Amino acid sequence: MLGRLSEFLIFGLAPLMVAAVLLPGNALAEEKVISGEVLYRERIALPPNAVMAVQLADVSLADAPAAIIAEQTVDPAGQVPIKFELRFDASVIQPKMSYALQARITVEDQLWFITDTRHEVDPLATTEPQTVLVKRVAQGEPSDPSTSGIFDVEWIVEAIEGKPAAGGVKSTLKIEADGQVSGRGGCNGYGGPAKVEGEKISFGNMRATLMACEQAAMDQEGRFFAALKEVEGYRIEGGRLVLADKDGKELVRLTKG
Repeated sequence: MLGRLSEFLIFGLAPLMVAAVLLPGNALAEEKVISGEVLYRERIALPPNAVMAVQLADVSLADAPAAIIAEQTVDPAGQVPIKFELRFDASVIQPKMSYALQARITVEDQLWFITDTRHEVDPLATTEPQTVLVKRVAQGEPSDPSTSGIFDVEWIVEAIEGKPAAGGVKSTLKIEADGQVSGRGGCNGYGGPAKVEGEKISFGNMRATLMACEQAAMDQEGRFFAALKEVEGYRIEGGRLVLADKDGKELVRLTKG
């Protein structure tokens, strides 16, 4: 009797043990979910082809790209608030690491909105729906200048490469929401394209009239046009627009007209 009991234990339970070993790894993993909505404050309707992407990212290392833990794309995005639901394996979350939600809205691969502040979360403890705020950063349909940053404002040059603008000489810059640029160099009117994406900006070839003016105006115009060719980024400081080179060095400082 004892022998038969031992045989049952050996041959009867072994298949169960094997079955447990052969279970797929994802069947044992604990799935977690973070849900919420993405919205913005600007009074702008999204076009029908807008796409929203939201991610849960490991942002622990400031000098390295964020590692994406989970991502969802909503295409078409519809109108805000745009709902999202991120599912991920709890086992990939490491203690003492930093995690954040980040989102962007694009239209035909052109960036319109993006998170500009860190929305930190504890992936294993977060249970309440999250509201992720995005900010407009790229050209699109015209909007209120107070919400679109540098767009639709006449900017007047205060300094070029640290040298103040010449007295009585007015150099201006205006960037429309569709990326078109216009203004006066100091003597001649000019225009052309600009590409704005996040905190980056670059100016295409500018077309200008061919008037002749006093030497101070011509000199400032030449320096202004030359500086625009080197611009790769911008920032707003104290209500002034600073155009900078690839290293962040100030090239042109402008104030609102």
